[in-house]
Amino acid sequence: MTDRALVVVRAGALTTVQDRGRPGYAHVGVPRSGALDAPAAALVNRLVGNPPDAAVLETTLNGCAVRARATVTVAVGGAPCPVAVGGRPAAWGAPLVVPAGEVLEVGAATAGVRGYVAVDGGIAVEPVLGSRATDLLSGLGPAPLADGMVLPLGDPAGPPARVDAAPQPGAPAELVLRVTVGPREDWFTARAVRDLAAGAYRVSAASNRIGLRTEGPALERARTGELPSEGMVLGAVQVPPDGHPVVFLADHPTTGGYPVIAVVRAADLPAAAQAPPGTPLRFVPVRRR
Repeated sequence: MTDRALVVVRAGALTTVQDRGRPGYAHVGVPRSGALDAPAAALVNRLVGNPPDAAVLETTLNGCAVRARATVTVAVGGAPCPVAVGGRPAAWGAPLVVPAGEVLEVGAATAGVRGYVAVDGGIAVEPVLGSRATDLLSGLGPAPLADGMVLPLGDPAGPPARVDAAPQPGAPAELVLRVTVGPREDWFTARAVRDLAAGAYRVSAASNRIGLRTEGPALERARTGELPSEGMVLGAVQVPPDGHPVVFLADHPTTGGYPVIAVVRAADLPAAAQAPPGTPLRFVPVRRR
C-alpha cells in the first residue's frame, strides 16, 4: 500500500471535511462554511506541517476511525479525546505517525463537541468554489463521511512541528458571547433587550453547524409580522417566532426574514463550537467598534 489516502472505518456521528470555507459568495446564496473551531483546525495543521488552509476532518462528539493506505503524520486536536494507532494509545494534541495499513482511532470527546484531525498533505478531495469544505445547508463540497469512503491526501508541504504537545483551550464551563446589539433591536421590547443580556440561557441539543440554538427566556416582540428577507452574517443572533435566540454558525443561510437582535463577536464563535448541550450561556452586550 503506497497510495496516499485514508479509508473510513468508522464515520462517527457526523464527520466532515473542513477548511477555511468559502467567504465572498454570500451574494449568490453560498454560505461561508468551514471549520467551526477555526483555531483548533489551524493548530492541528501546523502540528503536521500543513499550511493553515489545508483541509482537515471535523468530528462531532464520538470521533471516527480511518485506515492509512500509506504512512502518514497526523494530529488530533479540538475537543479532548482518547487516540489510538493500531489499537495502542497515542498522543492527543501532538504529531504522531500512523504506519501504512494501521487504523487511527479518534475516540469520543471527553469535553467539548468537535475534534479536528489533520494529515500531512491535507485531505485532497475535489474543491468546489475554491474550498473543500462540506456545507450541510447548501450541499456543496464532499458528503459527510460514511464507512468505506476513500479520502485522497495531498503531498506533504513540510516537516511536522517539533513539540511534545500543544496547549489548546478546553470546552467552556460557561459560554460567554459578546454581542453588538442590533440591527433590529427595535423589533423587540425594551424588556426583551434586557432579557437577552440578563437571561439564564443554555445551549440546546438541537444545535448544529447551521446554528447554536438556545433554551431560556423567550424574547418578546414589539412588532408583528416578518421582515422582508435580508442578508445574514456569521454570528447573527436571529430570533424566530418562538422567541428563543439562534446564533448563526458557519453553515448559516445567507438571507433570513426573522429579526436579528444582535451579532456575536467573531472571536467568541470557536468556543460556541465546543459548548455541549446544557452549557450555561450568557450574552454580553458591548459597544460598537
